[in-house]
This record gives sequence, structure tokens and C-alpha cells, in this order.
Amino acid sequence: MNKFKIFSLALVASATVSQAQDIKEAKKAIDAEQFQKAKSLLKSIIKAKPSDGEANFVLGNIYLNQSIVDSAKIYYANGLQASDKKNLNYIGLGQIDLDSKNATAAQANFGLATKDMKRKDVDEFIYIGRAYINSTSPDYPAAIAVLKRALAIEPQNATALLTIGDAYYGSNNQNDAYKAYRDAFTADPTLLRAKMQLGVLLKGAKSYEEAIKAFNEVIALDANYGPVYRELAETYYKWGRNKTSTAKVNMQNAITNYEKYLSLTDYSLDSKMRHADFLILVKDYKTLETVANKMIAEDKVNPRIYRYLGYAAYENGNVDVAIKSIEDFMKVPSNKVIGRDYLYLGLSKIKKGTSADGVIDQAAFDAGVADIKKAIELEPLVVEELADLGKALFGKKQYAQAATIFELGTGNKESKNYLDDNVYYGISIYYANANKANGAPDAAALAKADAAFDRILEASPTYDEAYLYKGRINNLLEKDDLIIKNYEEYVTRTTAKGAEELAKPATVKKIVEAYNSIGASYANTDKAKAIEYFNKTLVLDPANAYAAQSVKALK
Repeated sequence: MNKFKIFSLALVASATVSQAQDIKEAKKAIDAEQFQKAKSLLKSIIKAKPSDGEANFVLGNIYLNQSIVDSAKIYYANGLQASDKKNLNYIGLGQIDLDSKNATAAQANFGLATKDMKRKDVDEFIYIGRAYINSTSPDYPAAIAVLKRALAIEPQNATALLTIGDAYYGSNNQNDAYKAYRDAFTADPTLLRAKMQLGVLLKGAKSYEEAIKAFNEVIALDANYGPVYRELAETYYKWGRNKTSTAKVNMQNAITNYEKYLSLTDYSLDSKMRHADFLILVKDYKTLETVANKMIAEDKVNPRIYRYLGYAAYENGNVDVAIKSIEDFMKVPSNKVIGRDYLYLGLSKIKKGTSADGVIDQAAFDAGVADIKKAIELEPLVVEELADLGKALFGKKQYAQAATIFELGTGNKESKNYLDDNVYYGISIYYANANKANGAPDAAALAKADAAFDRILEASPTYDEAYLYKGRINNLLEKDDLIIKNYEEYVTRTTAKGAEELAKPATVKKIVEAYNSIGASYANTDKAKAIEYFNKTLVLDPANAYAAQSVKALK
């Protein structure tokens, strides 16, 4: 009997050690971003020992951080029924409260989690700190405060140091973040994420070459640590974006390192979705369309992939696939529609309604613009992505459609294209009316174009061409006083630039235009002034027939 008891105790002890090792392995898999592997390990632990509250909590955290909230709640609820470390599950529920912006409920749950803590326990504080950081509404000061409580008990706890480093990083305190990450790696040299985060700080400071060196140091310690390749990929991507001369090489390096990262994860649906996210970032739409189609062929596909297929299909010219994919995504009530969805849907409709020779079906164009307007309502800065379409229409002399596109960005001062959009809008309206074969000019549209040039002058007072176009617009509107005022302002400002500017043929041509327009405006009210300006034209261009004939007619 005694022998049996000892054997049984040995088995229990062995099982407990095994259980701890499995939890440790699951956490290691999570750190390596091998979430599918971590889920499998944790489910095995729970199956073998349903009373393991920590396994339920950690599994719930994976689902929560993947935004699968219902599954997270199930595991937290199961964990609360456990006998071992069940209190941790209140922290998961607390994070859900934080995500719902219910700080009072979160505090109540965190209070339940810490109620029966022993004097030297720190795990609860670390997990609460992580909840504040990982929440969709992060509270970094609260995270720092609770993590300091953990460090007061255990100053060299590497996980607490890493976590407080993340909190400092989130609150833009780079110095304290650096110190915390360095101290975490010193406390535990196997904690590669802490060392990797030192490189992340350099990446954030745009010290891309130094960041790459730091990441390569991590690889030297463990070439199979997946997350470092993702950081390398993002660093090469940002370096390429910030220094266009390196763009081609660095974008390829970005893709290569991201593929390496993927090879070290478990090729789960989540990792494939992250791959799709990255392909959008580096604008590799051909690969994205291939990846999206493969994923759609799988069971239980993430519905977001239909969005990505739509984006990629549009970029690759497959507009029917683009429209169907995006509409399929948008018609599911549980899918959160974003501005970019409407943007791509609108662009696809416009492209579908454009014939091979560039003729636009106005109904298709209007339907596309209606979707683009919905995109702007949701995400005002998507107007920045309309410049290429507007300029393409302008280049094809489709001025009315170009004006419609450029007008969408004319009121958004936060847009990097604010000035360009106003300039192109004003010029497009002018040419649309100047080139009219029949009918009177659109006075309301021309007034809006004139207002666009006023906005330009407010934002960029030295843009003298604005006065030239204001003169032209008012010429079409036959407003003599404003024709004179704006053309004279253009001549005054251009003359002030000196002889070198006045000697340019293009400048001479514009000043001749100004003198002739001013002369024509004075012709009915002040013949002497009119003759004066036509003579100014003849000084610059003695062969100018219009000026010569006008002088002759006025005498």
C-alpha cells in the first residue's frame, strides 16, 4: 500500500512537471508567433487537466488578441471553473472590458484577479499590465503603474521588464523603453524578444541600417526565431519607402524576409492573413491575388481575404472579380467595412465603365464616385490615393471627370495632395468650360474653380499662376473688373521676379495673354487704357495680330 502511494505521488509529480513544461512550450510558441501550435498545446493541457486555469487563460488570450472574442470568453469562463490559477481569467475578462471602454468593470475584474495574491506573487500584475497594453484602447500609464508593482517585488523579473518596456514604447518614452529592454535581456539572455525590441526602437527612429544590425545580432543567437524576420521585413520596407534610390532592392529584401518569417510560423490561417497584410503593404498584388485565391479554396477562410482578393484583382486589372469579391465581403453584416473597401469598389466600377479607347460610361463613373465618397466619409485621407486617377483623366482631356475626382480632396487640408488637388480642380474646371463646343460656360462651376485658386493662394501665397487662372476664369465669366484685377496682379508679381524670368518665352506668352485680356476688358469703358495695354503687347510681340487689329479698331 505504501509502495503504491509513493508510486502514485511520483506519477502526480511527473505529470505536474510535464504540465509546466507544456505551458512553457505554449508560451514559447506564442512568443515565436506560432499560434496554431500554441493552441494545440494548450488544448491538450486542458483536455488532460481541465482544472488548469492558466492554460484556459493563455488560450483565451490568443483568441482575444486575434479578435475572436466569443472563443476567448468561453475559455475564460472555463478557466473560472478551474481549481488552479482560476483568478487569472478575471484578467482576460478585464481586457474585454477595456476593449469595450468600460474601465470600471475592468478594474473590478482586475481586483478579483489580485484579491488572493500571495505577498511575493507577480504574475497577476504582469498579466494586468499586458492587458492594458494589448487592449484596443491601450492605457500605457496604467500598465506602467501596475508593472512597477511587480518590479518592486521582483526587480530582475525579465518578463516584467520586457512588458514595462512595451508600455514605455507605447507611450513614446524611448529612453525608458530602451533601458527596460536592455535590462530584460540582461536578466534573461534567452529572452530574444527583449533584444529584438532594441532593434524595433532603432527602426522607429528611422535608423534603418542600425536596426538591421541589431536584428542580425538576434539571428546570430537563434536563426530560427521567426519574429525577427518580420521586423527585418518591415525595416527594409520602411527604408525603401523613405529612400527611393534603395526601393527596389529593399522591397525585395522585405518580401524575402517576410517569407522567411512565414516559414518559421505554423502556416496557420492567421499567419497567412498577416502575409496578405504585408503583400498589400509592399504592393505585391500579383502574389496577393494568387495567395487570396488559394486561401479561399480552403475551409473556414477568414472573410477578410475576399477584401484582399478584391484589392488585388483591381490592381491586376480583373475588375469583375474585384467588384464581386468586395461586394461579397461587404454584404455580410458581421464584416466591418472600412473606407478602403468603398475606395476599391468605386475605382473598380470606374475602370469597368472605361472602354479600351478611354471613353467613360458616365453612369458607371457616377456609381464609382458615389462609393468613393462613402470611402472618404469613413477615412478622409483616402483622397490622397485618388491623384493617379485624376491625373490620368486630366491627361486624356476628360476634364469634367477629372474635376469631379480632384474636387473630393479640395477641402481636406490634412491631405498631402491638398494644394495639387485644388490646382488640378481649378484648371480642370477652366478647360472643361474653355473647350465647350456649345452652350454657355457653367458659371457655378467656374465660381468654385475661382474659390479653389483662392484656397491655393491662402496656403501658398507665392503661387502666382493662380492669378493667371483667376483671370482666365473671369474671362469666361465676362467679369471685366476681375479680369483686369487678376491679370494685373499676375503681371506685377511676375515682373518682380526680374529680367531672367521675363526673358523666358513661356512667360512672355502669358504676359501677352494678360495684356490682351486687360486691353479687351477696357475696350468698352476706357479706350485709352485699352490701347495702352495692346501697345504693351506689341512691344513684346510686334507680330501679334489681335493686338494690332484692336489698336486699329479703337483709334
